[in-house]
Amino acid sequence: MRTRLLVSMTLLAWCADGSRLAAQDLAAVKRTEFDRPSASGSVNPKRTDADAQGPTTAGKLAEVIDRVIAREHEQIKSFDRYTPIIETYLQEVKPDALLGIVPKSDYYFLGQADFNGRLRVLSSIDHGRKSSWIWSFNPVGFLQMVFIDRGAFDRAHYQFEYARREFLGEVRCFVLDVKPAPNVRGVRFIGQIWVEDQDFAIVRISGKYTPAVSFSLRSFEDEYYLHFDSWRMNVKPGLWLPGYIYSQELGRPMSFSGPRYKSQTRLWGYELSSGAREEELSRMLVESQSAVKDEAAQHDRSPLEAQREWRREAENNVLDALQHDGFLAPPGDIDKVLNTIVNNLEVTNNLSEQIDLHCRVLLTGSLEMFSIENTIVLSRGLIDVVPDEATLAAMLAQEVADAMVPKSYQDQYGFSDVSRLPPTKILKRLSFLNEKRETENNSVKAIELLKKSPYSANLKSAGLFLAQLHSQVKALKQLISPRLGNQVFFAAQLLQAAPPLQPANKDQLAALPLGARVKLDPYTNRVTLMKTKPSSPNSPREKMPFEVTPLVPYLTRYVEAVRKSADSNATAGLNQ
Repeated sequence: MRTRLLVSMTLLAWCADGSRLAAQDLAAVKRTEFDRPSASGSVNPKRTDADAQGPTTAGKLAEVIDRVIAREHEQIKSFDRYTPIIETYLQEVKPDALLGIVPKSDYYFLGQADFNGRLRVLSSIDHGRKSSWIWSFNPVGFLQMVFIDRGAFDRAHYQFEYARREFLGEVRCFVLDVKPAPNVRGVRFIGQIWVEDQDFAIVRISGKYTPAVSFSLRSFEDEYYLHFDSWRMNVKPGLWLPGYIYSQELGRPMSFSGPRYKSQTRLWGYELSSGAREEELSRMLVESQSAVKDEAAQHDRSPLEAQREWRREAENNVLDALQHDGFLAPPGDIDKVLNTIVNNLEVTNNLSEQIDLHCRVLLTGSLEMFSIENTIVLSRGLIDVVPDEATLAAMLAQEVADAMVPKSYQDQYGFSDVSRLPPTKILKRLSFLNEKRETENNSVKAIELLKKSPYSANLKSAGLFLAQLHSQVKALKQLISPRLGNQVFFAAQLLQAAPPLQPANKDQLAALPLGARVKLDPYTNRVTLMKTKPSSPNSPREKMPFEVTPLVPYLTRYVEAVRKSADSNATAGLNQ
């Protein structure tokens, strides 16, 4: 139970006489605010002499190490209680003379993690590229990266050395160098760990498993190990759970080496709830002192009202099911931002009396959107990469137009059993994909809405965004493939209005890197806009449109009062 395939490569070798020698597999294995934000690091540069001292004696260091080991075994046991959602998005890259490296192809995994016993990832999607003619990736290998050593993290198997003391966000940590003990067999971790200095929980793991290549008699293949940077978040008192993993191999390519790639893995859904309706159980209702008026005649439903009522029931069933299974964020501050933009479109087009639309956030990283009755849903991934409010308005206008047309096929969701599905099935059974003709009609209507809106003067940026995405379609097939709804539509009028793409112009930001906008709480599934320092690229190589970048969360300690009031705290505005 020590191996988990992450990536395999089959190499066909031939002798001089033309005969085939062998097929070799390489595998990474391990058991056991909307205007051009920039990524902000969580490492606090402020360090005092006292902070730098750390454990000053061998006895003190030994005590720290013993507490770290004991605490890590407790943490590993605590993981067994959870089955979070796990999403991995990987971009295989190639060299580019101007931009350094650019995506060449991409891979996508989405499923439910199971820590209990043998590690498993139960897929939530039917489609999702996992291999090419060379590589085959296994999502379990990325899940393994939340551990240092699941079965043998102790002094018998590892040596520890104090490196320094530093802050990760607001959390002060000891940094320890870790390497396998001499003469220890098997695959072991080598790298650094960050240990918070109150409960001695490991909050960050950065390194790889060694030896880099190890032949497995069990699978009769070489096992190839990859670098990773894994982060844990303080979600409850004394509990740190995995939230983010960044992995990359970008060394210069050599013959028969592993893939050159960058990947982001996110885990969320540790605390799945039954949706907003569950809160009604705890509400206090006060009956009126006045007599109830007999207005039965006014309460009868006409056929049209009955049809609309049924569709609202279908809408609620779908939203509750998606939130229950961990794919839809609870209502929050980003919804309010999106609702403001939609309201601007409604008011300027005299639609506010006809429709009452509101927005929600799909938690997946793919670029997609859809509507169901009066709700517009945009994915976290799409919100992440739009460069400004006008571009976001163009995406929303497409779905406003879509929401204005009733869809009879969605009526079936009025029966709750149709949408009450487990996380491994719901994305496979539900679909809000429009036909091509519907999408084209919606695009025509969306342009009309935008021309009358406050965003009419800034639609060049929306066209530039679409042009950038269109230029990378072949390399980003998995990123733009929807799991529930519709992919971004390349509206001809917006593309024609866009200025020419200028890859060499560092000031032309057509799209943002992945993870530039939205911060996801892995425990509650709540999303907020990131608060980042304004900065501009110093080189075209720092623009990185739609690219995977390192994940560097700002660590904080759990505070009960803060989490309870999270919904009421305002986030940064769109154009600050």
